[in-house]
Amino acid sequence: METITQKYPLVENFIGGKFTSNGQEKMDVISPLDGAVLSTVPLSTAKDLRKAVKKAKEVYPAWSAMTIKERVQILYKYRELVLQNLEELAQLVHEENGKTLGEARAEVAKSVELTEFACSLPQMVSGQIMEVSQGVECRVERKPLGVVACIAPFNFPHMVPHWTVPNALALGNCVILKPSEVVPLSAVRMAEMLQEAGLPDGVFSVVNGGKEIVEAICDVKGIEAVSFVGSTKVAKIVYKRATSNLKRCVALGGAKNHLLVLPDAHVDMTAANVVASMAGCAGQRCMAAAAMVAVGEVDHIIEKMIDEAKKLIVGENLGAVISAAAKKRIERYITQAEKAGAKVLVDGRKATVPNKKGGFYVGATIIDHVTPKMKIAKEEVFGPVISIIRADDLDQAIEIENSSNYGNAAAVFTQNGGLARYVMEKASAGMIGVNIGVPVPREPFSFGGWNESKFGVGDITGESSIEFWTQLKKTTTKWNPEAWTNWMS
Repeated sequence: METITQKYPLVENFIGGKFTSNGQEKMDVISPLDGAVLSTVPLSTAKDLRKAVKKAKEVYPAWSAMTIKERVQILYKYRELVLQNLEELAQLVHEENGKTLGEARAEVAKSVELTEFACSLPQMVSGQIMEVSQGVECRVERKPLGVVACIAPFNFPHMVPHWTVPNALALGNCVILKPSEVVPLSAVRMAEMLQEAGLPDGVFSVVNGGKEIVEAICDVKGIEAVSFVGSTKVAKIVYKRATSNLKRCVALGGAKNHLLVLPDAHVDMTAANVVASMAGCAGQRCMAAAAMVAVGEVDHIIEKMIDEAKKLIVGENLGAVISAAAKKRIERYITQAEKAGAKVLVDGRKATVPNKKGGFYVGATIIDHVTPKMKIAKEEVFGPVISIIRADDLDQAIEIENSSNYGNAAAVFTQNGGLARYVMEKASAGMIGVNIGVPVPREPFSFGGWNESKFGVGDITGESSIEFWTQLKKTTTKWNPEAWTNWMS
């Protein structure tokens, strides 16, 4: 039997400050770049998750008793370790996810920014105190929930865990991370670096696996809150299952982001932004431009978009998609649209990279004359593909945007401030861009969509996350029996 050489050691669970793998079923970790086997990952069971919960509950009293200023000192050290090892971390993301190295570096840099926000939390959760009556004080403090869990997707193996883990830790929780089983390597380094930074054993755990672990996180007692990022189909299931077990849950789902392009839009800026939004990270992000609504006569902009799309070369400045199944699914959407009457202006099907025949690549694809009823106009493709839908006027364009079940992001490209404001007010999406194709808020502003792009109250990052990861303790005190009293005291 041929022995397959793995580039990286076996991925193991990280529980109680130790890496462990006790005979679980395993699956290969495949690089989308060339189909090479990078490692193997355990498919853990609910029993493994319970071990992580048990260890976390043992150390929670001591961890939560530390002041927040003490806890974030560890995150300061962790931030420095990430910066020192940025190239190594970017290489991991590049290999296990398929992003270009430049995109991978940007992902890790965003993780640094997210960690910096967590380090600023002592200035944001100082609590409140007021003398409500003579001799009587009321105090409000934020307290951690206990043991919490974060379920992360494949498309941002380093950044998305940093949406949740640093904030939850800083606020005094113990955290269990379930990375996507297809991209577990970044989570391994995250655990190692947090431990090196001084995080006490058991406070942070990594439990690898697939569907069984996701279900267990929703069911197992002792986990107080769950964050999820992934498809809408699974987000709904996780939200319903976790909340039915009386856990807090915020679950981010998919998207079908519409970019509304008006005739007066700046040609070069618009074309470059739309194509970058569509093809960045191979279109595998919930903020990607999936549909462009062409309002009126914008063929001059579409022609420039074609030029921009042809500059994207798979394997160079356009990365791989995550799997052979993903490649097949994306190309099927393109073919179905073409058969339904749409016109493929730039065709990314059957893309290959020399010397990487085993890789999974789809080239940048622009499809014109897509109608709102076509499958590609309604469903999330999750690839470097944009559908152009024609609209006679802005109201019709907004109607097309608002008809989507999703509501993650929308953008408008125009030089008219009044029209931009009109779209900002009317578009049914949680994040709006004006002349920006990827309108991701930066910290301290929070990330989160509307409609079927998010389930739960509040957002997953920024100031909004403080409410999710904490609970309020209200204390009323009176120490002066001689004080004048009324009905309030």
